[in-house]
Amino acid sequence: MTDDASFIYPPELGTLRYLSDGDREQLLHETMAARPPDAPLWVFAYGSLIWRPDLPVAETVGAVVDGYHRGLCLWSCLSRGTPEAPGLVLALDEGGRCQGVAHRIDSAQAEAALAILWRRELVMDSYRPCWLACVLADGRQVMALAFVLQRRAFNRASDVSDPLVRHVLRHAVGKHGSALDYLVQTVTALRAHGIDDEHLEGLLLRCAA
Repeated sequence: MTDDASFIYPPELGTLRYLSDGDREQLLHETMAARPPDAPLWVFAYGSLIWRPDLPVAETVGAVVDGYHRGLCLWSCLSRGTPEAPGLVLALDEGGRCQGVAHRIDSAQAEAALAILWRRELVMDSYRPCWLACVLADGRQVMALAFVLQRRAFNRASDVSDPLVRHVLRHAVGKHGSALDYLVQTVTALRAHGIDDEHLEGLLLRCAA
């Protein structure tokens, strides 16, 4: 049951769709083929990659991407929930503007960093790796690797009501902790970088009410 009985939870997600090693290798090949030549590897972070990059980061700078916005638009059946009680996690969806940070990866460890990212972000067919134009806080313009919403994702969360979002955040727990902790850590990290995400800030206040 949820705070609003007119909404059904959990959603019907069907069989979990994991990517195979072959799928990931193909995605890596396609992504690297599109990589800007002779450029440092930058990674655009908008959620947990801000506060837990787990990468060989040489530099972190505030960054803005146009054409995408940050939203809780993926059901999480592993990291922040279970198949029986999925949580919600962030993805970049089309439209709007997103403030985050860009991590420049140590060039000598770029291959290792990509391996880490592929294992972390591409467990399921939920994200699509691509290169996005970023404007850094110091005015530089770079192309950064970003993981955007795979719009055909089986676990895409569309038109989830605010009462249901709050219910999920308050109750869902996965192997990396609760969905609410994920939101708190993300908002805290955004604040630390001088980013005020009004939607997430408001949601956090409503969850505490």
